[in-house]
Amino acid sequence: MNASDIDVLIVGGGPSGCATALFLWSAFRERALRPRIVLIDKAEFPRDKICAGAIGGRAEKALATLGVTVRCPGVPVHGLGVVTERGRLAERHVRPIGRVVRRREFDAALLEEVRARGIDVRTGVAFEGFTRTEGGVCVRTSEGPITARALVGADGVGSRVRRAMGLPRGALYAQAIEVDTPWCEADERELGMSERDADTLWFDLRDRRYPGYGWSFPTLVDGHALMCRGIYRVTYGVTPLADEAPDIATLLADELARLGVANAQNPGHATERGSFKRFAERGLHPHEPTAADRVLLVGEAAGIDPVLGEGIAQAILYGKTAGTYLARALERDDVSFRDWPKVFGRSRIGVDLTARRLALPFVYGAARPTLERLVTSSPALARAGLHYFAGEHVPRRELLRAMGDAVGVMMGR
Repeated sequence: MNASDIDVLIVGGGPSGCATALFLWSAFRERALRPRIVLIDKAEFPRDKICAGAIGGRAEKALATLGVTVRCPGVPVHGLGVVTERGRLAERHVRPIGRVVRRREFDAALLEEVRARGIDVRTGVAFEGFTRTEGGVCVRTSEGPITARALVGADGVGSRVRRAMGLPRGALYAQAIEVDTPWCEADERELGMSERDADTLWFDLRDRRYPGYGWSFPTLVDGHALMCRGIYRVTYGVTPLADEAPDIATLLADELARLGVANAQNPGHATERGSFKRFAERGLHPHEPTAADRVLLVGEAAGIDPVLGEGIAQAILYGKTAGTYLARALERDDVSFRDWPKVFGRSRIGVDLTARRLALPFVYGAARPTLERLVTSSPALARAGLHYFAGEHVPRRELLRAMGDAVGVMMGR
């Protein structure tokens, strides 16, 4: 295979890699000549992927602009809720604001949408390294070399492309652990959520032993309605408490014991850790490079939201920005990616992630009690969050009310 055969090689068949391929392909929709794209992934699909599975409607609306609908089972989500030491607050929307999916099913369905558009998808093919050539990059894979004009690393938190670029591990990391359990009476007692109307994403900030939160999301496993419960814990770059807190498996076991709920995979053994599923996440740091000559990182290979660890929607919006950018880069025959930091920083996803990164030390630092008072006392802020998560215009009146609530909390009212 020579340099003229491939324009872009994408490593990683998850949401960021698929979205990059789809938006790049779509950018040439009105042209006779489409880019030559190859997407590889070391796994065969469907493959297991540990993730709480919440996806905001804004991501699926972005895909819908391309005529892409990801057909897989899921639980419609209508509400967002938070519980703290000071109380709880939840708001619901009349329309779904998103859904909770199983990544095994969602990723496989999204990858099929990529295939359906004639994009060359090769699973079971591992990335092994790359070298730059006069005309692009020569990528070593488990099935032989592929030469392309540009390489995109969309291969997640353990990105081998990132390592091959010689980039550091990253300054912001988080650990997460989850388990699927039945609904329990504590869900109704503490969250006001009955088994029949479990359609709210709940975030629990009561445990001050670690910087992070617990979650309870409705989920669907093999047709059975369950609750996905987990712990998200920032482990580096925020506060010394991250190094002093108990192991996240202990934190989750403590929570299950407090709820009195059995593990669905191990009924009657709420603290059995054999079925706990761990994963790591990388947060975006604005000052860390995510591109170099002819090589670009997207999604969690670059870094996602370090505050909440929201991944799926952000991966898709990363792909939207990167795909559109790559189309322009190919047209002007400049894949140096020198202007990518500026383009990304000005994009909607770039602004969002930068704001969340700047908020991190306040959310889990000294200002945490103040923020907890705000999120449990401002229905307007919660409603604004609903609209944003859903990808809807946030009404100005809600923003003004939320700002007023914030001023009131800071002034001690």
